[in-house]
Amino acid sequence: MPFSNAAKAFVLHWGEMGSRWGVNRTVAQVHALLYLSPDPLTAEDIADALSIARSNVSTSLRELQNWQLVQVAHQMGDRRDFFTTSQDVWQLFFTVLEQRVEREIEPTIAALNRLAAEARAEKQPEVTARITAMHTFLVEMHGWYSQMAKLPPSTWRKLLELGTGITRWLPRPRVAK
Repeated sequence: MPFSNAAKAFVLHWGEMGSRWGVNRTVAQVHALLYLSPDPLTAEDIADALSIARSNVSTSLRELQNWQLVQVAHQMGDRRDFFTTSQDVWQLFFTVLEQRVEREIEPTIAALNRLAAEARAEKQPEVTARITAMHTFLVEMHGWYSQMAKLPPSTWRKLLELGTGITRWLPRPRVAK
């Protein structure tokens, strides 16, 4: 796949952003390449396009599959695996959000619940109150996420289109001094 300058810059930038989001740079670059590609790519295609080792591509593809961001496709008469990702940015967003909730938020809620009980048993009211406040916040956010996740992307788009207009009906924020 010939790379335009914009495509190269996108893949490099996505790799940089991935590392800031806690994702291996190469994993993010592989995902960016698949996102831009009009056709499914083989691991060899990816290795050639990104000038990286085939083993690194395999590891990156496994990670992306674990995140449910990459799917394997097959073509008639070809035994190789071809890889693709969604071209729908909303689908990608929801997939990452769902994976983050499962991997990070839900285990944290469980840990905070356990830690609040431990702090209560140790008779540490200030620690108990702070851990409980964090637990309550995450439970409330998880509940909000669970409700929002049921909505179709078209509804999310409409909510975003409301933009700041909705703030007219909300209480004014207090000004930090």
